[in-house]
Amino acid sequence: MAAGDRKYFSKQLVALLVGATLCSYFGSVPVSYGQANTSAQDIGKNIPEGAKLLLSANELVYNRDADLVSAVGGVQINYAGYKMVAQKVEYNQKTGRMMALGNVELVSPDGNRIYADNLDVTDNFADGFLNSLRIETSDNTRIVAESGQRVGGTMMILNKGVYTACLPCAEDPKRAPFWQVKAKRVIQNGVTHTIRLERARFELLGYPIAFVPFIEVPDNTVKRKSGFLFPTMSLSQNLGFGLSIPYYYVISPSMDATVTTTGYTAQGFLVEGEFRQRFENGTHILRVAGIDQAKPDNFSSGTSDAEASRRGMVASKAEFRINPRWTFGWDVMVQSDNNFSKTYKLKDFTGTDRTNQIYLTGLGKRNYFDMRAFYFDVQDADRKNTAEKQQAIVYPALDYHYVAPQPLAGGELSADVNLTNISRTHDDFYTVDGFDRFRGLKGQTSRLTAELQWKRTYVTPTGLVITPLLAARGDAFALNMDNPTGYTGNYLDDNSATRSMFTAGLELRYPILMTTENSTHILEPIAQIYARPDEQLAGRLPNEDAQSFVFDATSLFDRDKFSGYDRVEGGTRANVGIQYTGTFDSGYKLHGIFGQSYQIAGQNSFATDDLVNVGADSGLETDRSDYVGLGGVETPYGVSVAASYRLDEKDFEFRRGDLTTAYQNDTFQTQVTYTHLSAQPAYGFAEDNDEIQTSSKVKFKDYWAIFGGIAWDLNNDVLSRRTLGLSYEDECTIFTIAYTDTRDSDDESASDWTIGARLTFRTLGDIKIGSDTLE
Repeated sequence: MAAGDRKYFSKQLVALLVGATLCSYFGSVPVSYGQANTSAQDIGKNIPEGAKLLLSANELVYNRDADLVSAVGGVQINYAGYKMVAQKVEYNQKTGRMMALGNVELVSPDGNRIYADNLDVTDNFADGFLNSLRIETSDNTRIVAESGQRVGGTMMILNKGVYTACLPCAEDPKRAPFWQVKAKRVIQNGVTHTIRLERARFELLGYPIAFVPFIEVPDNTVKRKSGFLFPTMSLSQNLGFGLSIPYYYVISPSMDATVTTTGYTAQGFLVEGEFRQRFENGTHILRVAGIDQAKPDNFSSGTSDAEASRRGMVASKAEFRINPRWTFGWDVMVQSDNNFSKTYKLKDFTGTDRTNQIYLTGLGKRNYFDMRAFYFDVQDADRKNTAEKQQAIVYPALDYHYVAPQPLAGGELSADVNLTNISRTHDDFYTVDGFDRFRGLKGQTSRLTAELQWKRTYVTPTGLVITPLLAARGDAFALNMDNPTGYTGNYLDDNSATRSMFTAGLELRYPILMTTENSTHILEPIAQIYARPDEQLAGRLPNEDAQSFVFDATSLFDRDKFSGYDRVEGGTRANVGIQYTGTFDSGYKLHGIFGQSYQIAGQNSFATDDLVNVGADSGLETDRSDYVGLGGVETPYGVSVAASYRLDEKDFEFRRGDLTTAYQNDTFQTQVTYTHLSAQPAYGFAEDNDEIQTSSKVKFKDYWAIFGGIAWDLNNDVLSRRTLGLSYEDECTIFTIAYTDTRDSDDESASDWTIGARLTFRTLGDIKIGSDTLE
């Protein structure tokens, strides 16, 4: 190492400290990208007191005549998490400037990097010039410029800059990225945390496709910033072409809002607003939307869409944590007519069935509480709104479950309580193939149910698992509903009723483990028996919550197979089946369940008519049930097969089930599902229902893929849904376009086709047209 007069050694130390300051200053350049609340003035404050500087160089030279201190050759400076390398660093004591020369690279603690041929700054490090600049942020955003200037310690002005979020091509780094924006000036503002591209030219695959006066985007540190978002577009048969322009507004650290205006070529302007607020213990979202339709006659005549002119909705959703165990919230929506939100595909409100609710929940270590009130919207094109008027209003439904902390007689004691109070303004009645179904009666009904259950599990030395069970249940009804006119059953014409059910049960399981050199198998026979009296008042009471009923392998071993509390299974019943699981070292996996249920004594509840004929043709209405099972195979080659089935107990005819076959590898995935439902006229299905659903996706040329799917109604020979799409996805760009056609053979007014597309540029935003998925 060569050095000048030793009496100037203190000046060399000054040069080293200046080098450290250089690190702290230039750290502010990438920090404006990487820290949301850090400005250039704060950089020095972020360096911990007592931080030590490490300088490494081949030579440290002091030129006494020129007052120039130089670190030469392989210069490395480490200070407070900042790292800089350069071929040479010079500090001029006369001019107060510092220069880093030759392949300069600066890395900040957050991982952002600055590359330059040289850096030239003033002694206060607020203003400066950077030549041949390249900036890489921690999220792989890149800015390249011919030269740059630091102004006021908060702003970087780059000349002839290029901005992109795409990685360079590994095979040919000089090749243009998938997309980039070239601008005459690039202004990075460390106060507003924005990047402004002036006189910008947007290029795709190296070809210019758009020229704009300026583009302003937030840097990667910004989480929330007011401004216009990228527009979205839609195209549909009844609405025409739509262009949506959203504006996002930050009100405060805990509040923001989005206002969106959509212009439809066929229907005019739709205005939407969404206001969001976060509290210390929860959140609230308020949404509104409205339109004055320009051409209602575009819709099918006689529908609510065609007869409505001014349409709108208001929705509110909130959830608050009262304390660590209790939560209170609601999710409600009201609209001018029964189909507005679905027709205009408002986010989160496009479903046919919409549940409005308010709730209070509590969760403890051994218990839980849930109380909810419901109002159901049915979105369809019926101008009379019949389906929605037939829905019950629930106020409220209460569920409570409790498990005793201490064993009782060596077993577990649990309790369940349910309270349901509903009303209905219209009868819900219809006839299918001469069978009447009363899904709901006009009036009001309340039911209180309480049940105690005790069970204990024993394991014998031979491995037999024995579980005895005792249960007691009571129900009390308050009835104020119209009698079902024309009902052939013996409906209870009374204002109140009570019933009870006592059950003694026993379950036996005997798992058998079998192993070979390359596989493991578990075979488990299962037998259950439940002894209980006949169901009281069977078929004589309203049935509101036990209407949905499917008997399959998943419900084979349930003690009470009804889906709700309004019906209770009675009589003595036995359930018998076998369960199998197998794994192989080669990667194959097998599983399956097969069994049957038997009504041994007493009245079969599933053979008893009620207002909705819930047990009709269910497979449980006979003393020997249908056979039920499920099974599946997984292979190491990406092929899987899964099936669920119900076979007639006399001739093994296929009654209900589905079969799914799937295959997946790195470039191709597909799935085919066949579903069969035999006719259940008394239950509301007059004809067999057979459908095939398929979906596939093929990847090609690294980032491209083609996808599609169909739903084929075999009974009516109609393709009820068709979708075909093309997609591209890499680290900086996503592009998808899809065509969807839906057909409803029962209601042609519900048929529609749409074209959806989405183009997303990472860090810039996205452009969307309709829905671009298979949904």
